[in-house]
Amino acid sequence: MSLPRSGREWAALAAFIIGSLAAGLIGSIATMPNIPTWYATLIRPPLNPPNWVFGPVWTTLYILMGIAAFLVWQRRDHPAAKQGLALFAVQLALNALWSWVFFAFHTLGLAFVVVAGLWLAILGTMERFYRVYPLAAYLLVPYLAWTTFASYLTGAYWYLNPQWR
Repeated sequence: MSLPRSGREWAALAAFIIGSLAAGLIGSIATMPNIPTWYATLIRPPLNPPNWVFGPVWTTLYILMGIAAFLVWQRRDHPAAKQGLALFAVQLALNALWSWVFFAFHTLGLAFVVVAGLWLAILGTMERFYRVYPLAAYLLVPYLAWTTFASYLTGAYWYLNPQWR
């Protein structure tokens, strides 16, 4: 891994991590008020983790995502870097959007479509990142795995709660 070599690079690393965490914060604005109310009324699918698991998992994933984007940014002259960082921005937007569609708008079917798009955007980001810096793609593997699990949960909630389709 290439550590930051200057104040500018440390600032860029911080900006990528904070930017990734900000996507989570934007999503949590929709999520937090709905957990004790609407979400608590839903039929839960098998394998649904306790609510306290989501915060630490997502925080860790957002930090890894920020580091991955920073590594690609360090090699921004690479032909695939610009596309990779653009896809990174798209997947961040889809990540935040999912929380709003699921928790604020209560449209579970559309949330499943969004999470499927998110999964594809992460895969595309990983493919581009791999071309630039393989470690950056590997840092996104836990995120893709968790999003795969989130896709299962979203689909299961949609199936089990037909009143919110």
